[in-house]
Amino acid sequence: MTENTHRTPARSERPAPDDLAPARPVRPALRVVHQPGGVDLAAAEAAAGRFLDALGVRTDSESLRGTPGRMARAYAELFSPRPFDLTTFPNDEGYDELVLARRIPVRSVCEHHLLPFVGTAHVGYLPGARILGLSKLARVVEHFSCRPQVQERLTKQIADWLQLQLEPKGVGVVIEAEHSCMTLRGVQAAGSSTLTSTLLGLLRSDARSRSEFLALTGAAP
Repeated sequence: MTENTHRTPARSERPAPDDLAPARPVRPALRVVHQPGGVDLAAAEAAAGRFLDALGVRTDSESLRGTPGRMARAYAELFSPRPFDLTTFPNDEGYDELVLARRIPVRSVCEHHLLPFVGTAHVGYLPGARILGLSKLARVVEHFSCRPQVQERLTKQIADWLQLQLEPKGVGVVIEAEHSCMTLRGVQAAGSSTLTSTLLGLLRSDARSRSEFLALTGAAP
């Protein structure tokens, strides 16, 4: 699976009046598109039908006849994040305190059993030269969640990608999720949750910044 990203062409700037400073060129937004390969819903539906049949689940009744197709469309939706523009703005005020979006919904699928895991993500960063449109933090979480995943990798992918694209002074990601592969099967540990974190830059190396971030996310002991 690859990430297809490209810059959206910027609009041309109007000439500045003589008594004003020249306008700063607009930085083009990064278009983020996930390309998992071709999606063949007909083949997926046929395979789902064979899968259910192999497990002894008959699909010839009125209520189950459409189940293979619904399965195929459901998993196609789970594996298809929406494209978005990574909109950033110049940090003209020199803001240097933590920016944190808490309780972002996480919905993903365990790659080992293809069962869902759901929870929340807390994503924060210490701004550098640019700041990020706040809704884009949730978009990045969705972008990396909509594929077969493990929570540890998901946490690190979000942090690493924000560090690369935004070049902040620090990035922190904490995810807490409940895995149905753990609560509904096997050990059947109902009510258990898994907590993972990735800290980069000053949020890793500076003790005060790290403590502030973890306290605000509720992950501090």
